[in-house]
Amino acid sequence: MNPSSRTLPLTALAAFTTVAATTFSVAAASPADPASTEQLPSSSSEARDSASGSALSSVTPPGSDDSLRVATYNASLNRDEEGQLAEDLATPDNEQAQAIATIIQENDPDVLLVNEFDYDEEGKSLDLFRENYLEKSQGDGLDPVDYPYAFSAPVNTGVDSGLDLDNNGETGEANDAWGFGEFPGQYGMAVYSKHPLATADVRTFQNLLWSDMPENLMPTDFYADNADKVRLSSKSHWDLPVDVDGERIHLLVSHPTPPGFDGDEKRNGRRNSDEIRLTADYIAGGQDADWITDDQGRRGGLEEDAEFIVLGDQNSDPQDGGDGFPGITQLLDQPRVTDPQPTSKGGEEAASDEGNDTHKNPPEQDTADFSDPEPGNLRADYVLPSDGLNTTDSGVFWPSEGETHHDLMDPETSSDHRLVWADIN
Repeated sequence: MNPSSRTLPLTALAAFTTVAATTFSVAAASPADPASTEQLPSSSSEARDSASGSALSSVTPPGSDDSLRVATYNASLNRDEEGQLAEDLATPDNEQAQAIATIIQENDPDVLLVNEFDYDEEGKSLDLFRENYLEKSQGDGLDPVDYPYAFSAPVNTGVDSGLDLDNNGETGEANDAWGFGEFPGQYGMAVYSKHPLATADVRTFQNLLWSDMPENLMPTDFYADNADKVRLSSKSHWDLPVDVDGERIHLLVSHPTPPGFDGDEKRNGRRNSDEIRLTADYIAGGQDADWITDDQGRRGGLEEDAEFIVLGDQNSDPQDGGDGFPGITQLLDQPRVTDPQPTSKGGEEAASDEGNDTHKNPPEQDTADFSDPEPGNLRADYVLPSDGLNTTDSGVFWPSEGETHHDLMDPETSSDHRLVWADIN
């Protein structure tokens, strides 16, 4: 669990809160061919209205045979030391991993993004979580989930820049990494899928410079001589295609830095907003995306007719926070993006806790159970399909008191975020 995401002060909320980029962990690929997807054995307002979720509920209905359930979950499967996650997942009895796997099995997504999942180059944690937790029933009535395809790749968190990026006169600290982290790969990302992932066609944006973005929000005076060296993505941004019954859908994956934990220069709030803008510009394509170059040297954004789903903890609420930075509205205002506006009864119930009464965004849309009274609960996690995809249902998995798995909602038990899902057919 990322402790910073649970201790964001209200003033920070107002501001809302060298590894090679081509070294991928593809769990369905042989070591000699990291781009393979060969299956391994188990070792607009109108559009938004039509895509909105069903009646307020905490119970996730089973997906239909002709639908695709896509989910994002900041599972807080990050650890304080490098290699510790793999050690924890090496046996099937880690209580937090059991809780996370229970929640995943209960929702049974076909495609799943996991944020805050420590990356390791060999893909040990990626495989161990699947083999020891997801593929083992976590309780009565819960079926194992089989994900023959999985993907992870390097992130900027914990990768030392060699620079003094926080201007404290020291180098080599967590704040001096390209993205805040104690070791390379901390707070990484992983994708699990029941459908083939076209990893040969993945585009990653780990090395894209913040200064490359036209009219960016970077506090150049703060970074001074380092301004032209700072990377934009605090983790990475991925365009990972998934092939579903002959149709290709682009998974646009990211986890922008939380606002806050900075100073008057608001470098993290500014970076969060520009990280979200990267995805928005990529979707817009054309001249808006001419500045974007991926880690493989290819320029430009998504093709105009491509279908996509934006996934991830964006650390940005539509109404509560922002401090003048556009944040998530840059995506929600994109004409091709639909917002299912998933809800839960548990989120509405939790809003009765102190500090949430001043929030403007509907509490049933909250996806993160942050500290009360400050910053309180927020909508931070998103599944946003393109307007060419038909979204039939959606939800936030946040059981209310007395409902099954409500006991797993304690941030100390599982995560301070909730799994968010959408059904598409």
